Amino acid sequence: MAYLIDTDIFIAAKNLHYGMDFCPAFWDWLITANKAGKLMSIDAVRDDLSDGDDELAKWAKTIDGGFFVVPVERDLVAMGQVTQWINDHKTYSDAAKRTFLDCSDYFVVSQALAGGHTVITHEKPENSVHRIKIPSVCVSLKVKYLTPWQMLRIEKARFVLQRSPR
Repeated sequence: MAYLIDTDIFIAAKNLHYGMDFCPAFWDWLITANKAGKLMSIDAVRDDLSDGDDELAKWAKTIDGGFFVVPVERDLVAMGQVTQWINDHKTYSDAAKRTFLDCSDYFVVSQALAGGHTVITHEKPENSVHRIKIPSVCVSLKVKYLTPWQMLRIEKARFVLQRSPR
């Protein structure tokens, strides 16, 4: 079991709490946690991040293999399960279904389901006919999800400034 990070975690981290210019420890921690087998993301998320022309896009393009994983054969069954759940769920509009099935969120949930991973997302469950949220699908398919701060606390991540000698 590993943590599987969705697109918004990276974007919000860069833009808000863990800017690459003032909190490089967060980004280093992600790479270290990945190398320890605790954390990863998926190729579809890398595609989302690489579309930009900023420091996050450059970072995503330079991360070596193993951080952003590609779908494998076992993921196909889970993708079918997620697709069926989406299509069978009459609450959502057809546009909401198409949007979810065409974005990286679909692959995040599918690959988490297939691998027994925990999804890391900022999203909260929401009863909307116009948007399918990751947690709503996770709850229905029994995929665990957490916020990034819950993950960081569980993993006892520490971003501590070194003390200057006096």
